[in-house]
Amino acid sequence: MTLVAPASTTALPTSAARTSSTLIGHFERGLDAPICLTWELTYACNLSCSHCLSSSGRRDPRELTTDECKGIIDELQRMQVFYVNIGGGEPTVRSDFWELVDYATAHQVGVKFSTNGVKITPDVAQRLAASDYVDVQISLDGATAEVNDRVRGPGSYDLAMRAMQNLADAGFSGFKISVVCTRENIPQLDEFKAIADRFDAQLRLTRLRPSGRGADVWDDLHPLPHQQRELYDWLVAHGDGVLTGDSFFHLSAFGEALPGLNLCGAGRVVCLIDPIGDVYACPFAIHDEFLAGSIREPGGFEAVWRESELFQRLREPTGGGACGSCSFYDSCRGGCMAAKFFTGLPIDGPDPECVRGFGEQLLAERSTDAVPKPTGDHSHRTSPPRPRGSTGPVPLTLSVRRPGAAPVHACAESPLAGFAPTVSNDCACGGAH
Repeated sequence: MTLVAPASTTALPTSAARTSSTLIGHFERGLDAPICLTWELTYACNLSCSHCLSSSGRRDPRELTTDECKGIIDELQRMQVFYVNIGGGEPTVRSDFWELVDYATAHQVGVKFSTNGVKITPDVAQRLAASDYVDVQISLDGATAEVNDRVRGPGSYDLAMRAMQNLADAGFSGFKISVVCTRENIPQLDEFKAIADRFDAQLRLTRLRPSGRGADVWDDLHPLPHQQRELYDWLVAHGDGVLTGDSFFHLSAFGEALPGLNLCGAGRVVCLIDPIGDVYACPFAIHDEFLAGSIREPGGFEAVWRESELFQRLREPTGGGACGSCSFYDSCRGGCMAAKFFTGLPIDGPDPECVRGFGEQLLAERSTDAVPKPTGDHSHRTSPPRPRGSTGPVPLTLSVRRPGAAPVHACAESPLAGFAPTVSNDCACGGAH
């Protein structure tokens, strides 16, 4: 993927006492523009993945207009943001999706977008292969249909594989295959790598967070302690050829630090813009507690990034809290803020998947009644929330409109109207991660 000028790395004004010569120390204080940001264009999606971090499914009627989206792109160009990672929901179901992609690349903003593959036809694949400024990430959470479809829904494996074949046939090498690691697919790491090699793609592994609908299935799906070690050893062996998006810095406490920043970049080097223009510190922390502002307010995105009180607090140096005395703190930095928050653990405490076992102890002692609930649920109406702590297979219900029922809104009920994919899907409306 060819991108344009990187973001400026000038730190926000700080006192001399906070000056640090280390890269992490520099990033901890925040940059004057994010290196990259995640932008969820829509909550609409044709799938109902059980672990969807944004609880996507139905379109929000307050969604940003095309002109508002172009205004954000103009800001990102002025701020010299490295690239934007577009997701959802399923971003390609927006009628103006390709218009916005073209507008971004024409304004020197690189685009990476995540998709379940529903609209990656042979013609679209040819178009993508011809662009130097667009990268594609196909979501796949099982190396077999049996494992993948339990989480992402019936037919979703075939949908993703067909999209990857179309990209490969078009000569698009190096596209990404994005895998959320669960206890069911950790044994398939070699198989995922083989799929990536087969399509001349790059494997990207990310961590399962208890965010969105993922909060309801985290207890059942997050990797077990011995699988955390298996994943760590696999990443050490394959790290040079596998992307992680800095998802697993908590595993560095096993010993050798994994490649990457190994730092929570929330509000420092990354953030999220949601479909209605709200700005959150982290893509995995969609909750009022981490809401920094809105691009619809005076000053737009730039003012939120540079002046938000929340972001200023996140950029303040900390002593590590309860983890500060741990000999591995410099490696794991206390783990993931979102994972701690949505499991009811203190932000300045250990990660719930702390490999030293400190998180397990706190999880056992917590009151589940005090666990925060994610903000906003856009799930399909027939997808009831899964009770926290449930056992057994993870259910996945696809939306079917009742006979004779009038749609609330054409886009809300069917963002795929007029599009007939080869793989059938009972769900009529929908957005995937």
